[in-house]
Amino acid sequence: MDASALVPLPVVLPLFGAGLALALGRSARAQRVVSVVVLTLVVGIAAVLLARADADGPQVMHVGGWPAPIGISLVADRLSALMLLVSVVVALCVMLYSLSQGLVEYGPDTPLSIYHPTFLILVAGVSNAFLSGDLFNLYVGFEILLAASYVLLTLGGTADRIRAGSTYVVVSLASSIVFLTALALVYAATGTVSLAQLAVRLDELPSGVALMLQLMLLTAFAIKAAVFPLSAWLPDSYPTAPAPVTAVFAGLLTKVGVYAIIRTQTLLFPDSPLSDLLLWAALLTMVIGILGAVAQDDLKRMLSFTLVSHIGYMVFGVALASDDGLSGAIYYVVHHIVIQTNLFLVAGLIERRGGSTSLERLGGLARLSPVLALLFFVPAMNLAGIPPFSGFLGKLGLMQAGVDNGSWLAYALVAGSVVTSLLTLYAMAKAWNRAFWQPPLPETDEEAEAVASGATTDLHGKPVRTDTRRVSGKVAKVAMRAGMAGPAAVLLVVGVALTVFAGPLFGLTDRAAADLRERTPYIEAVLPGGAP
Repeated sequence: MDASALVPLPVVLPLFGAGLALALGRSARAQRVVSVVVLTLVVGIAAVLLARADADGPQVMHVGGWPAPIGISLVADRLSALMLLVSVVVALCVMLYSLSQGLVEYGPDTPLSIYHPTFLILVAGVSNAFLSGDLFNLYVGFEILLAASYVLLTLGGTADRIRAGSTYVVVSLASSIVFLTALALVYAATGTVSLAQLAVRLDELPSGVALMLQLMLLTAFAIKAAVFPLSAWLPDSYPTAPAPVTAVFAGLLTKVGVYAIIRTQTLLFPDSPLSDLLLWAALLTMVIGILGAVAQDDLKRMLSFTLVSHIGYMVFGVALASDDGLSGAIYYVVHHIVIQTNLFLVAGLIERRGGSTSLERLGGLARLSPVLALLFFVPAMNLAGIPPFSGFLGKLGLMQAGVDNGSWLAYALVAGSVVTSLLTLYAMAKAWNRAFWQPPLPETDEEAEAVASGATTDLHGKPVRTDTRRVSGKVAKVAMRAGMAGPAAVLLVVGVALTVFAGPLFGLTDRAAADLRERTPYIEAVLPGGAP
């Protein structure tokens, strides 16, 4: 079978599964089966596409038989196939986690008729964005995943989630308007939106026009990727959502923006005059993001700020525009998708076990749950870049590329990378110490009475641990469920595997970076003969 026939399936299968899950909305078991089966199939298809793209070059599917640039092209090259595989593996783990959480909170027979279809639509949007061969279809992919994310972010309808969802919607709509405007200007200037054809035609435009188009596309993608100074929306939006929703948002949504930056910068603007601007953006994103993380006393907000900060590492590699810089950026994207998702899932477990994510209200979890302590410690140290984890290897590759660049600004980024890594270690160590080792706060009768009554604050107006139960006159923390810990443990293993198999993975990212810099394999795969 021609592997190109598999290219649309990561988009089509989740959309079909979403419709089927919605039709089976009265059966919780059927919804769970549909979601897991569809995501498992997509994982297998993504693995095949990556293997074929690495062995035979980009796999292209012209939808409806209409060749580019007339029709819609879906392209699985080394970069997009790798991003697709990692993303659907993470999405499957998050789905398994959410199934167990749903069983605990709602019971085995309660159908989550909205959650399952919306989650699958989100996966379809992410897949479409990665595989898109033209700017308009990339825009459609963004809109699909954003529409689904609006629903997921406001699940439950609490005041905090509605407020955060409103902020997220406004920012997302603004970025979409900028992207759509840039798309119209690109078409007006070149007469096409096909990425492969744009790679040829943009070189023929006056430099000022090309620069304006590049700035508009970068602005749209920087908002979506949460690049400073366009990142203020993220720390207020993500922490209020349910744990699995926060995890999939943190792992995937910003990385789609990063992917769009990598794709357009390398394919459309290979000799970018904005490299220094991107280096400054990377430095400020790293440093300001991690300073925000250090100042936080809530675990989810802390992780949200580290998410912003480490986007800077990826932009650093893209701005260097070298083979080693791009390879390091791609490796770091893969690492960060896995590790950041893992940490947010563990944060959900901490909230369930300790009743809060406030570091002031947590304590003693290492004694209560040694497994939870391990599940947090390993990815936390990985994120901080402690040797020999993948975080260290990715940062080392990026810093080596910065040293090879030799400019003073690249050296400033290397120094900023070291400072950011040290401050990340400080933030993770603070969270580890306060949540797992400090003595737990004494439980009070006032807090227990507030929990029993369903209140969110005690008599003094302080937040209460809402995930606790009154047992024999004391407040008992709820035990961690194995079905929720299992997916987090799987992602921990995947994170360690990124270290064990770093050599082959770096080999793959090196080949992907070489393809991106060369551009010819992508252009000729989509436009045989490189027709302008």
